[in-house]
Amino acid sequence: MICLSVVAPVYNEEGNIYDLYLSITDALKGRIESYEIILVNDGSRDQSAVLLDEIARIDEAVKVIHFERNYGQTAAIWAGMKNSTGELIALMDADLQTDPKDIFRLMPFIEKIDFVNGKRRDRKDAILKKISSRIGYGIRNFITGDSIYDTDCPMKLFKREVADSLHLYKGMHRFLPIMAKMNGFSVIEVSVTHQERKHGVSNYGVLNRAFVGLMDAILIGWLKKRVILYRIKK
Repeated sequence: MICLSVVAPVYNEEGNIYDLYLSITDALKGRIESYEIILVNDGSRDQSAVLLDEIARIDEAVKVIHFERNYGQTAAIWAGMKNSTGELIALMDADLQTDPKDIFRLMPFIEKIDFVNGKRRDRKDAILKKISSRIGYGIRNFITGDSIYDTDCPMKLFKREVADSLHLYKGMHRFLPIMAKMNGFSVIEVSVTHQERKHGVSNYGVLNRAFVGLMDAILIGWLKKRVILYRIKK
């Protein structure tokens, strides 16, 4: 089995794709025994598909998945996880606001912890996005009873067993840490860097996060109270 799978959803990111590929390979080469990069094209309408296929042709470590249309971030992340083979899975966005080198900030904790969630320091987002995120985190944690602050941070590292335990629905990528906890896994939050977007614009709106995220939090809060966990006596 491959040591590490890096999964990134891609939606209209033609200006970032080559930099994304180079930054991941530069970060991993010489530090990971074996790895794969899984890039999921979520129905992009620009030249992302062409560029992704070009990269996959020159590097056999790169796997590209093309959706027929835009199915959303959760679908892209889940497809990437299900088509990965790594013992460990790292998630990140294609916009390069998270740095793949930060995988190694999370790596020291994975020996004892099942799921390591990034926490963005000194966020480079617009003021409105920062405010909406901060309010959203507070409301979500109040509803779900969780303590993870930056649930939306794209940088995450977790074990294969965690990925295999998850069954996702639309919007559930925002709740991966709490879903891992609900399935009996240990979770920790570790600080990572955050960078300004160099090309393009964010493809996921503030209002979508605010209203849809609230309804999802209510659902997760209800499921958390109904989850079934058990251990079989040896």
